[in-house]
Amino acid sequence: MKENNHEDKEIYQSYINHSIQDFENSQTINVKNQRFIIKKGKYMALITTIMISLAILLLIIPVMTLSSYLYYAIGGKANHLIDIATKTVYVTEPNISLEEMELEEHIKFFSMDIQFNIFKRIGKEDYKAGEYFINYAFDKPAFPEREILLDRPLPKISSMESYRMFHPDAVKPPGLEVEWDLLKKLPDGTVGEVYISLTKLMKAGELEKQLGKNVEVRWVAVDTGLEKKQTDKDGYPVAPIGYPLQIDHTTWSPFNGRDQTNEDVFMDILEFLRKDEENAAKIASAKTLALEERVPYLKKNGIHVYGAVVTGPIPELRKLQENEAIRTMKVGEVKLWNWK
Repeated sequence: MKENNHEDKEIYQSYINHSIQDFENSQTINVKNQRFIIKKGKYMALITTIMISLAILLLIIPVMTLSSYLYYAIGGKANHLIDIATKTVYVTEPNISLEEMELEEHIKFFSMDIQFNIFKRIGKEDYKAGEYFINYAFDKPAFPEREILLDRPLPKISSMESYRMFHPDAVKPPGLEVEWDLLKKLPDGTVGEVYISLTKLMKAGELEKQLGKNVEVRWVAVDTGLEKKQTDKDGYPVAPIGYPLQIDHTTWSPFNGRDQTNEDVFMDILEFLRKDEENAAKIASAKTLALEERVPYLKKNGIHVYGAVVTGPIPELRKLQENEAIRTMKVGEVKLWNWK
């Protein structure tokens, strides 16, 4: 019995040895070449994965680009966001206008950049005052990047000392008398702009009569019930708001005088910005515009001004010191004579 088991084992082992020998004889590729084939296979698999990924990305990019354009195009969203930016500038930046025909917009992946120049009227000419760059992520703007080209740029609204126009009942900072001395030292053959604060609230038309025809009132600061303490109900500093007093005859300007007075356009803009106040405040680089408080106040009390930006020949601007309606003055920009 044991002998039979031993013979079976020998036969089994013989079969195994023959099978191994047959397998080795059938393999014509050595071990080194086998490793090379495996390595090459892994490399080809990686290349295939990369190509598939690139194909997917190349498909996604045009889809996302098209989706971004549709997002900003449907319902006029791009135009709406541009209107928020440009109209905010008109009512928060004294004596500033825009050339909307030169405004550039660039739509990227669910974001949009707008870029435009701003201009300031000094004397009888408009001078480039700087450039704005605003990025929108979806419909939320970042704080604007500004390149200001002015000699005396308007300070950021952060404290009472940084204001240039003061409410009749607001505390004024000391030292403003030196501004009149500065005006006296400027050459007669120049034109300039000055920021004036009034001794009392008045209508814009009344202010123009007070100042006469030898200077031009460019922009008026409007009393909204908050300027006395210069903060809103929560204690945040509020940016002055106002509107251009002169008609801008270019067709694209909201203050072109075709269908409405500048006062009416100003109120329409405030109502428009009130619906997107958070975005408008960010574009104005202000903590708040407080339009929920200001608009009802204006509707109830009407529009009265407490300050203005005035431009004209330097000799004529000096005469404003004798005007009893003017409380304080700050000098703005000065240019060579262009008064026609």
